[in-house]
Amino acid sequence: MASIRLQLVFLAPFLALLFSSGALGAAAETTNGTAGAMGGSSLAAAQSGVFSLDSYGARGDGSHDDAPALARAWKAACASPLPAVVLVPGGKRYLLSNVVKLPGPCKSASVTLTVQGTLVASPNRADWSDRDRRHWVVFRAVDGLTVNGGGVIDGNGEAWWKNSCKINKALPCKEAPTALSFHYCSSLRVQDLKIVNSQQIHMSIEDCSNVQVAGLSITAPGTSPNTDGIHITRSNDVQVTNCNIKTGDDCISIENGTHNLHVSKVVCGPGHGISIGSLGDDGSRAEVSGITIDSVQLHGTSNGARIKTYQGGSGYARDITFQNMIMGSVKNPIIIDQNYCDNAKPCREQGSAVEVSNVVFRNIRGTTITKDAIKLSCSKNAPCHGITLQNIDLKMEGGNGAAESTCQNARWKKAGTVLPQPCTSQN
Repeated sequence: MASIRLQLVFLAPFLALLFSSGALGAAAETTNGTAGAMGGSSLAAAQSGVFSLDSYGARGDGSHDDAPALARAWKAACASPLPAVVLVPGGKRYLLSNVVKLPGPCKSASVTLTVQGTLVASPNRADWSDRDRRHWVVFRAVDGLTVNGGGVIDGNGEAWWKNSCKINKALPCKEAPTALSFHYCSSLRVQDLKIVNSQQIHMSIEDCSNVQVAGLSITAPGTSPNTDGIHITRSNDVQVTNCNIKTGDDCISIENGTHNLHVSKVVCGPGHGISIGSLGDDGSRAEVSGITIDSVQLHGTSNGARIKTYQGGSGYARDITFQNMIMGSVKNPIIIDQNYCDNAKPCREQGSAVEVSNVVFRNIRGTTITKDAIKLSCSKNAPCHGITLQNIDLKMEGGNGAAESTCQNARWKKAGTVLPQPCTSQN
């Protein structure tokens, strides 16, 4: 009996260890593969504050779906009361099929997704259902979020582009995913990432506040359809700086509900330039104000500084400044278009429009590939007003004649503008 009791005394510590969470995870590993690795490492992750995808079952081989592993790592990090980092390790490609939702609110005051490797989308369009074709990686209602790391977000968009109605007119027009979406986030930081070949928009900021975007490289072929670089809507207090954007659509698109946006030190091209709008589509109300675009270079873009609105809308776009811009071989360097229409059939004239006012174009120089370097095409019923052209110097590319400008229903004034101007300058 004494011998038996002695054996039980020595076994007691072992039994206690066996039934602890870490040992249970290790035991499960022998029977359930990666599940044990996740169990054993989750405690260590919680203690260190770093939640690596590899610890949650990711392969990182570019062929197995690692979306569940990212979701598990995010869930654990979001539940941590301490500052947490979800780590995408370097040197690997993590395949994420269809939509990956990373929701908040989180317990911690700060959560960081550090992408050192590559997150790559499935090349198979059938992996997305018709119910949710607009998204790929989505953050929602996360406060104090940072996304960084110097890695790559690869949308694998070629399969989507060739099936776009803009490329193949015989196909029906369908939505395609945005690579990186932020919805209802505050105190958001997105920095030092490469976002490439998105299925459609590369990054979308929607209903967010206090946002800083810096050091992004966004790249897609100039022929890729609807691949806006950074899309901003219904968001306040946003800063975008030191980004290089080459896409097939707007480098930066600024839409309804955007207030207090400052863009600086951005290089754009190819692409459609930097656009405010389109606003007022389908008779909607739009409100945009406090926009500053500063120290931007545009090369070979179809537009430079652009504001575009539909007829029939309402609301306003006001207190907007485009300044200190250099343009090379741009098709429409400065353009306000209150008669914008992207329908196959001409849009009918309507009696209302989004009011465009207090817009400054200042210190803009470079070359245009069309004679109309400045186009102010404003609404007959709601003329744009308070437009200032100051120190504008735009010449025809290659010295092929003189650049010109046209205006319609625009009240504007100029100072130091080196352009023949057929319109009457008005205050």
